[in-house]
Order: sequence, then structure tokens, then C-alpha cells
Amino acid sequence: QVQLIESGGGLVQAGGSLRLSCAASGRTYRSYAMGWFRQAPGKEREFVGGISRGGGSTYVADSVKGRFTISRDNGKNTMYLQMNSLKPEDTAVYYCAAEPSISDAIPTAGYDYWGQGTQVTVSS
Repeated sequence: QVQLIESGGGLVQAGGSLRLSCAASGRTYRSYAMGWFRQAPGKEREFVGGISRGGGSTYVADSVKGRFTISRDNGKNTMYLQMNSLKPEDTAVYYCAAEPSISDAIPTAGYDYWGQGTQVTVSS
């Protein structure tokens, strides 16, 4: 089992940057594929992107491609979401999630463990 805590959210102007962190507990962190999701008010939760358990593979959704980057530091049990060129439509609660994995696959759904979320607000 793993517990996840997001941090780094806040208010930023359009065009600005933020880096979210997702800290995980547990000694088996490197056995989990990790993902970032977001949910804006009145909208369904959206898969932003993910990273394989070893960090060798990443995926980001088309809506954030070229602006968002996902990385992880298995020595620190932490995953990051670097968000650049932020737009007002990026405003949402951002969640990290973990899924046990035995491969380098990056799940887009079906994650077992979730953080509590961190608010990102982008002003125009």
C-alpha cells in the first residue's frame, strides 16, 4: 500500500509555471506506475499524464503536450509535474495516483491509490 501527498499548487498568471510534487510513503514506490489527473469544476476527471515505474517512459495528454513534463525520483519517492505556459483552462484540482506495475506500461485509468489533490488556479 502507498500513501500519496500532493503539494505545489497555487495561483499563477497565464503564461506562468508551477511544479507539483507527489510524495509517496512506502518502501515499494519503485514498483508503482504513477499518474497525474485533474478535475475542473463541473467537468469529468481528466488524465494528464503518467510515468512508468522506473521512470523510463512518460506520457502526457495532447491537451498539455509541449507544456507539461512528468518526472520521478525513486530515491526520494517523489513524482513531479512541471507545468509551463499555463492557461486559464488548466485551472483544476490536480491529483496524483499510483498503480502497482510489473512492466513499463503507463496506465491511463484504474489507479488504486490517490492523493488528496492540490488546487491550481491560472488567472487570465
